[in-house]
Amino acid sequence: MSQGMTVRAWLFLGLALACGVAVASEPRFAFAPPSDDAEIAKAVAGLSERVLSVHGAGQVQVSAAGLAHLRIAAGQDRDAIDGIRALMDAYTSQGDHDRSRRWVPYLLYAQARAQPVRGFGKAYAAAFEAYFGGLGDLEAQRTQFWFGGDLALARADLRDSVSRLGDTAEIALDDALGLARRQAFVDVLAAASTAGALIAADEDGRYLVDEDVLIRTPGGITLSAVVARSRKTALPSPAAMQFTIYTVPADNRAVALQAAARGYAGVVVDARGKRLSTDGIRPYETEADDAAAAVEWIARQPWSDGRVGMYGGSYSGFAAWAATKRRPPALKTIVPYVAAIPGLGLPMENNVFLTANYAWPFYVAGNRLLDEDNYFDRERWQRLPEAWYASGRPYREIDRVDGTANPWLQRWLSHPAYDAYWQAMVPYGEDFARIGIPVLSITGYYDDGQVSALQYFKEHLRHRPEAVHYLVIGPYDHFGAQATFKPRSLRGYDIDPSAQFDTRELTFQWLDHVLRGGERPALLQDRVNYQLMGADEWGHASSLAEAADVVAFHLSDVPSGVYRLLSDAPVERPTWLTRRVDLADRSSGHGGYYPDPVVVDRIDPDGGFGFASAPFDEPTSVIGTFSGELRVRSSKRDFDFSVVLYELRPDGSAMQLSYYVGRASYARDMTRRELLVPGEWTTLPFERTRMTARRMPAGNRLLVVLDVLKDAHHEVNMGTGGMVADESITDGGTPLAVDWHSDSVIRVPLRAEQ
Repeated sequence: MSQGMTVRAWLFLGLALACGVAVASEPRFAFAPPSDDAEIAKAVAGLSERVLSVHGAGQVQVSAAGLAHLRIAAGQDRDAIDGIRALMDAYTSQGDHDRSRRWVPYLLYAQARAQPVRGFGKAYAAAFEAYFGGLGDLEAQRTQFWFGGDLALARADLRDSVSRLGDTAEIALDDALGLARRQAFVDVLAAASTAGALIAADEDGRYLVDEDVLIRTPGGITLSAVVARSRKTALPSPAAMQFTIYTVPADNRAVALQAAARGYAGVVVDARGKRLSTDGIRPYETEADDAAAAVEWIARQPWSDGRVGMYGGSYSGFAAWAATKRRPPALKTIVPYVAAIPGLGLPMENNVFLTANYAWPFYVAGNRLLDEDNYFDRERWQRLPEAWYASGRPYREIDRVDGTANPWLQRWLSHPAYDAYWQAMVPYGEDFARIGIPVLSITGYYDDGQVSALQYFKEHLRHRPEAVHYLVIGPYDHFGAQATFKPRSLRGYDIDPSAQFDTRELTFQWLDHVLRGGERPALLQDRVNYQLMGADEWGHASSLAEAADVVAFHLSDVPSGVYRLLSDAPVERPTWLTRRVDLADRSSGHGGYYPDPVVVDRIDPDGGFGFASAPFDEPTSVIGTFSGELRVRSSKRDFDFSVVLYELRPDGSAMQLSYYVGRASYARDMTRRELLVPGEWTTLPFERTRMTARRMPAGNRLLVVLDVLKDAHHEVNMGTGGMVADESITDGGTPLAVDWHSDSVIRVPLRAEQ
């Protein structure tokens, strides 16, 4: 886990804890807000003493957590120690171990400050060593998580809280408790800033770590890796391996240690050309060979028992699947999260190139670590798509607009079909039939790359129906699906409490199940495991098709409020609706589909067409992927389009559920282009959409929005039939006209609820 995630997790939990409530006749407390940090600490200490005094007299009630914060802020360390221990014991007895661990830095801080004769630094080190000396490897790993944080951010939060009080002379109990909580957090975090060296010393006593391992592949390539093993593990053990292009040595070491703490040989391998490798960097192209070679290298080491499990998110998830293409005998299972399929989900999706991926090659291929200076130049990358779009130049020339050559983009643009170049990177077609190892896939409804993660799942089971392959999916984005703690709010949608699970813990539960004969993780009750949004529960099904019944809807021109009717029966009188788009006009864009925010006050198709179903008479769940066939007639030889599925509420607000974006000429076959015949009707099937699971209350409706795609976030298809990447604004010609026929069908998986 990154330092940033540690900061957010601790700060969020620290500020979210309930500290106390007042009785009916709540007193107010004198407090003159200072501005200096030292003066704030003194003022909050005095304030905390007054609150504790009133609490002792029985005039207010304060929770155990609130009392701990007050005592630390007031310097009443011995009372704080007793209170924190009792609090930790209570959480542990309730099975809430993480909340108990969260208090360890507070406990050690109070213990150190309670021994002034030793000096705080020595006392803190002694308290740390005594506490961690009694922990096993895994518990030490889980506990040290709570020692990171951003002290400057915490101090700024405390100052802001003081300044918001204004010039008041008295404050309420809740404000007093909030200040004590923040001051205690600052004090403890300042002390914990010295814990890095203590943690490093503790880890050195627990693990054998080699950070400069070199792996020579059969093809003559050198890969670098970090290997970590517990000093307590005498016998050869299975290995838990990640293969990554995101080379951050400290982070990779931490990942290896997380596996070692669980009794595995933890191995993190850098992609070709990264860190200690002197070979050329080749994103995506060589992982099938290189990851498989790393697996077999591990199996030959004296500390290995010959079995390897691969896991990890995004690129690491892709690399795990890439290794299965070569089927190394030592690879016994994979756990890919939000795994990418190059050429299908990025840098193009359904044959449409996305500007969102433009800067990525600079980040990973700019040097042997990561080119953060360029990649995190947000202004540059936010400005570029709009500048290119407004220029009207071909997408192939976007790097000229930027002013820096992007050779990897140019290489990828020469493969607009999902051709042999892309197919060579991961399993394709009958490759899936030969993958006999167990797989656990994890992704999210709002993961940008879900279309790839789901494609792996579908293709594996299509070619090998008996495959042991489980799917876990819920309301997470690309990062949330990989996280130990899921953000409680995602782009304006508040996730259900049941949606919380720890991806890392689930990963190692699975590895224990496959490699050590442990129980199958409790969450995996069937092949498809989905969090049902709006119901605060998990659902389980043997397949995507088994979770709900597919209902066919039809387009119509019958008004339905501000939209048209999405009919559950074919219309009696066939008709069509015409959408006209001037592709050369760059003053506006069309076809917006990205779910940010997830929940919106109103859906305006903005020239596209919205089709709303009749309200549901009973609660109804959407579970699975929607699909369909669009009967269309185009005035040009090609166009790009989007289909977006929403839950429409009685007040007009809507929640996005899923979407499709694709190119008409590749709709039937993403490996081969079939241009349209202008003026002739044709059918465009679509099915690579995002999975969703949402329980809708009675009275809500479905809303489908169709539109032509033309904006700064994608290459613009001008419809000439030539290479889209080479088309410019001068190829616009007459505006595009697309007729959407009422014979079009939209299929949505629905389940009526009791």
